[in-house]
Amino acid sequence: MNQLASSDFTEITQLIVSARQRAVQAVNTALIDLYWQVGQIISRKIEAAEWGDGVVSQLAAHLAQTQPGLRGFTRANLFRMRQLYEAYKDDEKVSALLRQLPWTHNLIILNQSKRPEEREFYLRLAIKEQWSSRDLERQLKTALFERTVLNPAKVSAVLSQIHPDAINVFKDSYLVEFLGLPHGHAEADLHQGLVQQLKQFLIELGRDFCFVGSQYPLQVGGRDFALDLLFFHRGLNCLVAIELKVGRFEPEYLGKLDFYLEALDRDAKKPHEHPSIGVLLCASKDSEVVEYALSRSLSPALIAEYQTQLPDKALLQAKLHEFYRLNAPYDDVIDDSGTRV
Repeated sequence: MNQLASSDFTEITQLIVSARQRAVQAVNTALIDLYWQVGQIISRKIEAAEWGDGVVSQLAAHLAQTQPGLRGFTRANLFRMRQLYEAYKDDEKVSALLRQLPWTHNLIILNQSKRPEEREFYLRLAIKEQWSSRDLERQLKTALFERTVLNPAKVSAVLSQIHPDAINVFKDSYLVEFLGLPHGHAEADLHQGLVQQLKQFLIELGRDFCFVGSQYPLQVGGRDFALDLLFFHRGLNCLVAIELKVGRFEPEYLGKLDFYLEALDRDAKKPHEHPSIGVLLCASKDSEVVEYALSRSLSPALIAEYQTQLPDKALLQAKLHEFYRLNAPYDDVIDDSGTRV
């Protein structure tokens, strides 16, 4: 009998893995449904004054006695089920998302997000990016929602035309605090750190980014050039070139990036792929300079910042509150948390 290679069993292995994933998801969906229904009953009975808070403690004790080995139905968790139901009961579209995430993820979002739109933002991204609970905690800590609302990605008009979805893919700033870069670091330190911590950087970029190469070689005429980082984005179906700058953005940087994009599209892009996108990742930038530079740019490009330290979340939340206050319709009232009431 011939000895078969492991690759010969790939089809069956994939079927088993897929079945296991569906089974885990089915169990999770059933569990969240159960928590939702329990939370609904508790909420309605307390609202109708049939139960007081003390009855929930009795319920927890009763379940512990009558359902030995049952986990997750402590007094604190029963109140969390009620909180989950009351937070999402009026939004069927968002409540449907809950079943796609584990209970831990739902609790993190529920406890750390103040606004309905913020909760929806993290629910959708956690599902799309398949964040672990640790990754989700990090995104909340980095104030991703506040940064996205206050500072959407600034892209060229050409990029918006060629890739309309790019505005939802790229960020105005990227957090690389995991590199531990000192003040006054060199471009080589940034480049080396991103390559060494590639897994973390890919999480920060987004799930659809695939790494192609570092110092990617480009030959034009008789000269050799090296692109800092090259990725491929599966959703946009194109190459993404990232050039690193440890200083502030200068308009002349776009010229070099344009050159690299032209070389990629002529010599590296596959026939079925869309035009390449360029990202200038700088330590700082002036918004007005960026606007002027991108207004006449003929390349699908954007300018973003990298930040080596976590932002001041309290400050960003204050700015967001002011943003909502200034942009609220006249018949809306904004409470102290910045929520429309």
